[in-house]
Amino acid sequence: MNGSFRYVRKFIIHRKTVSKFHEQRLFSFNCFQKRTFSVNTNPLEMRFVQFKSVAGGPQRLGVQLSLDGDIVDVSAVDSCIPNNLVEFLRGGERFIERAKRIVADGKSITPLSQVELLSPVIGPDKVVCVGLNYTGHCEEQNLSKPQEPCIFNKFPCVIVGPYCDVIHPSNTKALDWEVELAVVIGKTAKEVLRKDALDYVFGYTVAQDITARDWMKNRNNGQWLLGKSMDTFCPLGPAVVMKEYVSDPHNLAISCSVNGEVKQNATTSELIFRVDDIIAYVSHFVTLLPGDIILTGTPAGVGVFRNPREFLKPGDVIESEIAQIGKLRNTVVQKN
Repeated sequence: MNGSFRYVRKFIIHRKTVSKFHEQRLFSFNCFQKRTFSVNTNPLEMRFVQFKSVAGGPQRLGVQLSLDGDIVDVSAVDSCIPNNLVEFLRGGERFIERAKRIVADGKSITPLSQVELLSPVIGPDKVVCVGLNYTGHCEEQNLSKPQEPCIFNKFPCVIVGPYCDVIHPSNTKALDWEVELAVVIGKTAKEVLRKDALDYVFGYTVAQDITARDWMKNRNNGQWLLGKSMDTFCPLGPAVVMKEYVSDPHNLAISCSVNGEVKQNATTSELIFRVDDIIAYVSHFVTLLPGDIILTGTPAGVGVFRNPREFLKPGDVIESEIAQIGKLRNTVVQKN
């Protein structure tokens, strides 16, 4: 009887050991599968772009495989995936997972040389902006740090692509540059808590907040809207990098040059109100929707506060760059 008991007990222990071994093997295999995808996907591989073929045709939605790299045409591979990012984000996680699988399969790759990159976000519901949000930008104006975010907006229709011309309006003599980190909202956010706010971010891109200073400061009864929202006043792109592929949005090099001369050079660590602060704050006033854009502010070095003042003129080339995300290159042209 005792011998039989010992045999049964030994058998049960053996079964448990084997079962545990298989569980470990399965766990290791699953982890290996996840690690394999991660290893094969460098930090810039989920860079969402909107583009058209240089030969013509409709707008497409794609994922650029690396900075300045070729593009996986996800909307061509899967007809269920919309050809624009705002509608894609409205579809939620199901579209995101489909896009990741397509990228992993490496299907329908289009050379960058064969496309025209558009703004990665077109037609968002809102473009929310934050003023006075870098310590250096406050210091160059001899201003104290604000106690709460300074919120204004730009009309969504003024968004243009990463390499589009910026029109110099005939009614301003004080056109200025402002490079900014832009946040793209991934899902509906209403009255969110700061600790949860980053869950609502889809990704990050580069923005140039072109500003007519004379209209911002001295016209329109002191309201900023017109000085910020003339045609072409929001170059955006070249890609929206998903948040998990940006190491730290609050520690990125950010710079702007005009005609090759560096005007702004800082890091996003200077942000007074961080991305989670801004989302939590704004979402208590207005519902943020998928595809909405938040411009988080600009560092020191804008033209109006230089000595002597400097303003953009037709022919000037503005380059706006943020580490891990990319660079805009926009030429100022005279309005016809």
